[in-house]
Amino acid sequence: MPELDLAARPAARRTWGDLRQRAVSAALLVPLALACIWLGAAAWTVLIALGVAGLATEWVQLCGARVLGWPGLAVPLAVLAGAAASVGQAGLGLVLLGLGWLTTWGLAARHRRATLLAAGVLYIGLAGVALIWLRQDGGAGRANVLFLLPLVWASDVGAYAAGRLLGGPRLAPRISPSKTWAGAGGGLLAATATGLLLALLLGGEATSRAALVAGGLGLVAQAGDLLESGLKRRCGVKDSGRLIPGHGGLLDRLDGVLTAAPAAAALALCLGRGMPLWR
Repeated sequence: MPELDLAARPAARRTWGDLRQRAVSAALLVPLALACIWLGAAAWTVLIALGVAGLATEWVQLCGARVLGWPGLAVPLAVLAGAAASVGQAGLGLVLLGLGWLTTWGLAARHRRATLLAAGVLYIGLAGVALIWLRQDGGAGRANVLFLLPLVWASDVGAYAAGRLLGGPRLAPRISPSKTWAGAGGGLLAATATGLLLALLLGGEATSRAALVAGGLGLVAQAGDLLESGLKRRCGVKDSGRLIPGHGGLLDRLDGVLTAAPAAAALALCLGRGMPLWR
C-alpha cells in the first residue's frame, strides 16, 4: 500500500495548509468583529455597513456588471440605505430594501442577469438589517450576536475539516462537487457543540433547546454556503474574490452569516426583545 500512502500525503499537506491559512485569516478578522460587538451598537453598525458595501460590490462583479455605473451601483447604494435606516427603525430599513430591489430590477431590466443582480439587494441587505437589529437589543443584543457568529464560524470550519479529512459521498454534486455528507455532519456537530459552550459562557445552561437552536442555525448557515456555491457555479467562478487569504472574497467567508442572521433575527422577534436566542 505504499503508493496509496504517497498519493495521500500531498492531499493531506494541502488540507492542513489550507486550514493553517484559514486559521491565520480568522485570527486577524475574528478579534475585529468581537471587539466591535463588545464596544457597542455604533461600532458594530459601522462594521456592518462596511461589510455589506463590500459584499454588494462582490455581488455586482459576480453578476458581470460595473460597480461604478448603472445598474451595478444601485446594489451597494440600496443595501447601505437599508442598513442605515435600520439603525433607527428596522421596519424602515426593510421598506428601503424593498424599494431598492424594485429600483435595481428596473434599472437592470436589459442586463443578462437582471433578476440575480436585484436579488443581491435582499440577500445581502436582509442580513445587514438583521445583524444591526439583533445588536440593538439592549437586553440581549450583545449576547445574541456573540452566540450567533461563533457557531456559524464553527459550522464552516467543522464542515471544511470533516469534508477534507473524511471525504465520502457528495452532498450536492451539481451545486458544489467538493461538499460531502461527512462535511455536513461535521459542520452540524461543530455548530451544536459551540452553541452549547457559548450558552454556558454567556450565562445560560447547555439545554436541549440551546442544542436545537445552535444546530438549526448551523444548518441554515450550511444552506447559505450551498446557495453561494450555486451562484458561483452559475457565474463560472471559483471564488467571489481574493480579499481574504484562504477564504477568497467576503461572500465566500460570510455566506453562512447571510442566511443565519435573518433566521436568528426571526427567532429573536418571536421570542421578544431582551430574550437570549438559546433560552
